Amino acid sequence: MRKKLVSLLSIGALSVGVLGACSNDEGSSESSNGKDDVLKVWSFTDELKEPIKTYEEKNGVKVELTIVPIADYPTKLKPALESGVGAPDVFTGEIAFLKQWVDAGYWENLSDEPYNVNEISDDYIPYVFDLGKDKDGNVRALSWQTTPGGVYYKRSLAKEVLGTDDPTEIGNMMSSMDGVFEVAEKMKQKGYKMFPDEGAIRWFSQGANPEAWVNDKNELVLTEDKINYMDYAKELREKQYTALAPEWSPSWFEGMSKPIKVKEGGKETETQVFSYVLPTWGLHSVLKDSAKDTAGDWAVTNGPSPYFWGGTWLGVYEGSKNKEAAYDFVKLMTQDEEFLTDWAEETGDVLAYKPVTDKIKDDFSDEFLGGQNNYEFFLDQADEITPGIVTKYDQQLDTLYGASVLQYVEGKKSKEEAIEEFKKQAKNAYPDITVD
Repeated sequence: MRKKLVSLLSIGALSVGVLGACSNDEGSSESSNGKDDVLKVWSFTDELKEPIKTYEEKNGVKVELTIVPIADYPTKLKPALESGVGAPDVFTGEIAFLKQWVDAGYWENLSDEPYNVNEISDDYIPYVFDLGKDKDGNVRALSWQTTPGGVYYKRSLAKEVLGTDDPTEIGNMMSSMDGVFEVAEKMKQKGYKMFPDEGAIRWFSQGANPEAWVNDKNELVLTEDKINYMDYAKELREKQYTALAPEWSPSWFEGMSKPIKVKEGGKETETQVFSYVLPTWGLHSVLKDSAKDTAGDWAVTNGPSPYFWGGTWLGVYEGSKNKEAAYDFVKLMTQDEEFLTDWAEETGDVLAYKPVTDKIKDDFSDEFLGGQNNYEFFLDQADEITPGIVTKYDQQLDTLYGASVLQYVEGKKSKEEAIEEFKKQAKNAYPDITVD
């Protein structure tokens, strides 16, 4: 996924869960001649520019692409969808508001004729296909990509401290939180930091048996794994296993390519960061941009549990007068084998459509990762992700919980006080959910 980081900068470093993080350009409109027969597409991401060119060439249909910055996207698009005035024929959605939009019925029901997408459900990564369903099980949106995550680490430090840089061996060492802390202690003994900040491990807070923040009884679910995350984050801080470089800060980026300064106990020292916890798109849009000097010295492996971060879905506007052409575009992005093969090979985007990934996954190799086939690794991780854990409450609850965890980590509240504060804030934000 080719991304910019404007939308990412608003995500708290200690937030928990599956927040959306997708690219955006400055608001723009790339229009054809303005005729009524053009296909109108809205998005918060510039990813669709090249696919649109392919679509126009294949179908002889002009496309008008409107790009709205992610911060403004929901508020500008929703009135158009509800009124139908100026509404697009196709529009994208990201994980932060995806479940709200599929349940609102803004997208056409693709489970019905003539689409019948349920017939090809086995062709998709399960969690990706599931996320496009509304509360009644109807598919409203599809995605061409899957965005599982991993732990990107520096091979040279792994060899020096752990005796190997092999992704499988390193993954075995970090297959549990106890293992992660054992590696962190070894890094500390050599003068290195395990992670840039405590928030790096938030993606593992769901554990091996993830549950939704709000269950089908409309009850808040604060699992034991999420509660344990508070203690893990606190331990990382107290044992000085991190570089105190908040996510998306200048020092966070700098640590990818060079030693950074850390002030602890009144003293300032210089250290290197061993690893970063990022999803598929983190390789192409974060590491490759910020760690050019360390290209080839990286690899990616698993952490204690699978996770995913972000993603873009698209579908046909329910009120579109041009649904056939609109769905043709959706099919190009999500089912066209020729296009998707070229797309994957050009961008490195990890696809959700198995008829293509089954053919191409064995031949990927990334020089930035020392020749590793990260594509195959991420597909294996994607198959382990549990469907059905994303709710419309996630973005706000993730943020609230992250703030409470930070209060505990910094010693401003006890663990019990931080949990109670989170529950209070959750109830204030969502009076309709039951909070024990």
